[in-house]
Amino acid sequence: MVAPTTNQDDMHGEVYFPSAETIAQANVPNYLALREEALADPVAYWDKRAKELLDWIEPYDQVLDDSNAPFYKWFTGGKTNLVHNALDRHQNTAVRNKQAMIWVGENGDVRTFSYRQLWQEVNRFANVLKGLGVKKGDTVTIYMGRVPELPMAMLATLKLGAVHSVVYGGFSSTALASRIEDAQSKVLITCDGAWLRGKVIKLKDIADEALSSEAGKVVENVVVYQRTQHEVNWIEGRDHWYHDLSDGVSKVCDTEVMDSEDPQFILYTSGTTGRPKGVLHTCGGYQVYTATTLKYVFDVKPEDVYWCAADPGWITGHSYIVYAPLLLGATNFIYEGAPNFPDPGIWWRLIEEWGINILYTAPTAIRGLMRFGDEHPNASDLSSLRLLGSVGEPINPEAWKWYYNVIGGERCPIMDTWWQTETGGFMITPTPVVPLKPGSGTLPFTGISADVVRPDGTSCDANEDGYLVVKTPWPGMARTVWGDPDRFVDVYWSTFADQGWYFTGDSAKRDEDGYFWIIGRMDDVIKVSGYRLGTAEVEAALGSYPDVAESAVIGVPDELRGNVIHAYCILNQGLEGSDELAAILKKHVRHEVGPIAMPSKITFVDSLPKTRSGKIMRRLLKAEAMGKPLGDTSTLAN
Repeated sequence: MVAPTTNQDDMHGEVYFPSAETIAQANVPNYLALREEALADPVAYWDKRAKELLDWIEPYDQVLDDSNAPFYKWFTGGKTNLVHNALDRHQNTAVRNKQAMIWVGENGDVRTFSYRQLWQEVNRFANVLKGLGVKKGDTVTIYMGRVPELPMAMLATLKLGAVHSVVYGGFSSTALASRIEDAQSKVLITCDGAWLRGKVIKLKDIADEALSSEAGKVVENVVVYQRTQHEVNWIEGRDHWYHDLSDGVSKVCDTEVMDSEDPQFILYTSGTTGRPKGVLHTCGGYQVYTATTLKYVFDVKPEDVYWCAADPGWITGHSYIVYAPLLLGATNFIYEGAPNFPDPGIWWRLIEEWGINILYTAPTAIRGLMRFGDEHPNASDLSSLRLLGSVGEPINPEAWKWYYNVIGGERCPIMDTWWQTETGGFMITPTPVVPLKPGSGTLPFTGISADVVRPDGTSCDANEDGYLVVKTPWPGMARTVWGDPDRFVDVYWSTFADQGWYFTGDSAKRDEDGYFWIIGRMDDVIKVSGYRLGTAEVEAALGSYPDVAESAVIGVPDELRGNVIHAYCILNQGLEGSDELAAILKKHVRHEVGPIAMPSKITFVDSLPKTRSGKIMRRLLKAEAMGKPLGDTSTLAN
């Protein structure tokens, strides 16, 4: 294993070193020394963080219970509730009068909430859900646009001890229905519609279509927040306007006391079988981990205005829009619209107008805005920015340097974070005091023991590609797959079962300085614009079209989106492919899965490369598409 070094004289390649001022002002100026301490005794380290950052309703009696690995438990015996720490406890301090949330709509609407006001609105929402019979242990599915009521709905669900399942508002009715069925949610919270690039996304219509399936037998009540005010279909007795339900409802609501290991939320992530996995996070360890990572990595200070430009429907939004900022008492900025609407300068004007200090976004957005040149950012005063961040996929060095030079004015360190839905928070990341290399996530976070290994478990040499693994448990880790513990073991813990390591599914390498460089997925999951899509889910959508006999999809690197989807389709006998049919199939996938899954290219073929056991060799398709050598074809049947 390569020993990490951050000694300026010993480092290799292009390195950006933090200024003395940055180090002096950091929340954790001794971070690199703290890493060594945490690796030596991670249990003691997490014990300190849990006591430092959270208020426990009842103290825990054990930090880590590893008696039933890989079903680890953290802070056992402790009683807590995330809402207690994110909102309730702040009502007894000066934080209650501080701005918790600044929200700007795509049309220029502005809504702000102090910690006191947000607490009251969450209490009111919780009482609405309680009135519909929601109680501890129930699941609630949330399918909304990027409005303040989305995080309110999430917090209100947790306040009652219920479990939320947020489905991103860009997913189709089929995807929504499958997630409702799996979670068995009796309540669905949605909007009449959402604004995106000046157009209405008709979320209620999509929800209605989802509920016309078996999912409709599960859901008893649909709560609809009115955003776009267009006409919607209505089923009396099932559908309820939120403004009607909440009118006159009390803004005081007791917070349910939860065990540290009680379920907190499910978030579905694509799997290679085509059936999405409901990743489960619990109440105690997740809080400790997200609060610690945000405080250390983004160096959040009381006076900061912090903007994570993701959607609350993804894990980035869960951890670093809704939860960790509130746990730390931060001021959170949320923008409803797209990065380039109404024009490519909107983000930069918002940063100037609101004095935003920290911006955390995806390489896709950075590359997309970089295409419009320096004119738009240069037209705004970005001097309030202190830190920048990147999430979702590896950022290419060219985009990193533009982000650093043009947006950050050569003074803002870039926190290039690698992590997953399953990890709950940052895993490989710098902090402001760590030397940076464009394109590298730098080092594992404090308390995280990660490595790049060969199939036999031996550590790779410097610059050798291998399997990215995590060798020891951490508090933010997922506890299981909802309703399917065997799948949890099989997907994440079986590859290196003898060693007891978590396999991330990603390939990576470490350089001479021990810095980690993420390469990409090793399984059949494609990252498009930072979002993970299972090949099987897209192939199933193609296969549901009558003319398609079989298909295979691959991800091909794309300068703007990270990857785009190329599909190969075998048509039923006697049919011939055409541009017209390709366009129809693209629209079909969009309808079945969502816009993010729509192939950029469809090629009609007579056969697909397969192993003798019948497994499609997508590796060969990708090599051919990229004009690369095919490599080992010894297992190829045809």
